[in-house]
Amino acid sequence: MAGFTGGDKLEAYLKGVERKLSEGKELRVGFLETAKYPDGTPVAQVAFWDEYGTSSSPPRPFFRKTIEGKGPGWGESLGKALKATGYDADKTLTIMGEGIKDQVVESIVNLSEPALSPTTVMLRGMRSNKPSLVVTGKTVGEAAQRVEDGKTNYGASDKPLIDTGVMQRSVDYDTKE
Repeated sequence: MAGFTGGDKLEAYLKGVERKLSEGKELRVGFLETAKYPDGTPVAQVAFWDEYGTSSSPPRPFFRKTIEGKGPGWGESLGKALKATGYDADKTLTIMGEGIKDQVVESIVNLSEPALSPTTVMLRGMRSNKPSLVVTGKTVGEAAQRVEDGKTNYGASDKPLIDTGVMQRSVDYDTKE
């Protein structure tokens, strides 16, 4: 049976890798606590409503679609990033954070179903025509009436999740100890 030599160097190398990776950091990707809409509403709250729906809005699961579609490849990406950074945990988590962040943004941009209601599109158009418009129950009723009357929506986008762009600009990541 052949002997194994050089084990001390391999052991030292592996211990160095272990030290680099044992810092216990955690990567968080999504909508961090500081992300808010201009009115102070947390972006994470709106993202949750979009993801799971509300009593008046259907679910638009962009985050779950990211995890389902891209998540299976994250392990391989992590391995490649570790190797590329010389097993530097901070650099690796930065690479992973940027990559996953980009994938979530892509999911937001690409989501097209379920479609927005004609009233919602009309509200967007009304706001684009009058940026100071405050949407209330009365405003929603007015938008619904305009739709019923066949009036224009001022060319407003009917694409879900991208009305103001705040949510897609707010996707971020950080690392925690």
